[in-house]
Amino acid sequence: MADTSTPDGTAPAATRAAVRLEQAGTLALFGMAAAVHFSIAAAQSLFAVSAFCWIALIVVRGERFSAPTFFWPLAVLGGLTLVSAAFSPQPGVSFADTKQLLLFLIVPVAYRFATTTRASTMVTIAVSAAAASAAYGIFQYSLLDYNDLGMRVRGTLGHWMTYSGLLMLVIAIALARILFGERDRVWAALVMPALTVAVVVTFTRSALVGTCAAAAVLLFLKDFRLIALLPVAIAVCFTVAPTSLTDRYISIFDLTNATNRDRLAMLREGQRMVRAHPIVGVGPNMVEHLYQEYRDSGAVQEINPHLHNVPLQIAAERGLPALVAWLWFVAAVLLGLIRKLRAGHEVALSAAALAAMTSMLAAGLFEYNFGDSEFLMLLLLIITLPAAAGRTDTGDTA
Repeated sequence: MADTSTPDGTAPAATRAAVRLEQAGTLALFGMAAAVHFSIAAAQSLFAVSAFCWIALIVVRGERFSAPTFFWPLAVLGGLTLVSAAFSPQPGVSFADTKQLLLFLIVPVAYRFATTTRASTMVTIAVSAAAASAAYGIFQYSLLDYNDLGMRVRGTLGHWMTYSGLLMLVIAIALARILFGERDRVWAALVMPALTVAVVVTFTRSALVGTCAAAAVLLFLKDFRLIALLPVAIAVCFTVAPTSLTDRYISIFDLTNATNRDRLAMLREGQRMVRAHPIVGVGPNMVEHLYQEYRDSGAVQEINPHLHNVPLQIAAERGLPALVAWLWFVAAVLLGLIRKLRAGHEVALSAAALAAMTSMLAAGLFEYNFGDSEFLMLLLLIITLPAAAGRTDTGDTA
């Protein structure tokens, strides 16, 4: 290695600046992993700081752009989203919604900063912050009367769907650490009851489905016989839970339930949108604006902001090519994680990412969670950690 020190033995100014940028970028990313559970504004501000440090390092050190392979289908999805916005009946409305595409940069930023042991630290931070958020949610349910569909637990966030979705993801990574981790397993086990109770008392059925799917995948990976524990755990929860909660979750299977009927109507509405606009869709953020035009006769709500189904929402608002890009992204993530698990590389992180993706896909059949900024930020961070943890070449230069 060449000597980069000055004659007086001090490091060059550019080197000192790079060290500071490295530290600031990493700390900001750590902060984002925690803040996303409490404030979207704080989380996005910290991500902006981390992204700025990443760009500055590329300039100061001449580093090459690098990202996991699954970033490229995300980039294609972003491009197709912009095309869809250009053909939207209200381009201004649609382009305003595409600012969320900037969150895709979490992948290369996390890939740059969450290297080696930092990836495991990131999981610890996310689990710890979620535990605090869960404790507050339980407080809301038990003492502030956030205990029915009219007033649901949401932590400090704006919506119970966001709150429950984040808890769902963290349950996935905490359980992965308990089953596959080499350290910090005790802490994950200690906070798991609070995380589980908090997600249950949100009354959010999609999050419960996603949580169960993630747990099933992790138990299968550890020992397929452990899957027998899942129905036992569910039975125990139903035994001790109040009737208001059990009735809510049993309603998942009730086709006469108003919400379920509305979900089925949305499927038909989305299909009509896709048939009418198969290539570019109706435009980002235009489903709500055009809802009445495609509204099904069996719909319950007069209007909905989205179609409560991730693949259908993407196809309807951005077109079938965008759906193909999203499916490419999903396949790239899942295949990459499976290869890592088979090779025994970053097992705990890979299992956590696989469970998180599984929960997103399962819950995403009933909720447009991929379009939720807080949820998307944490998901992209989690699925990038296995690839980032194996990196040692962060100082590559062009």
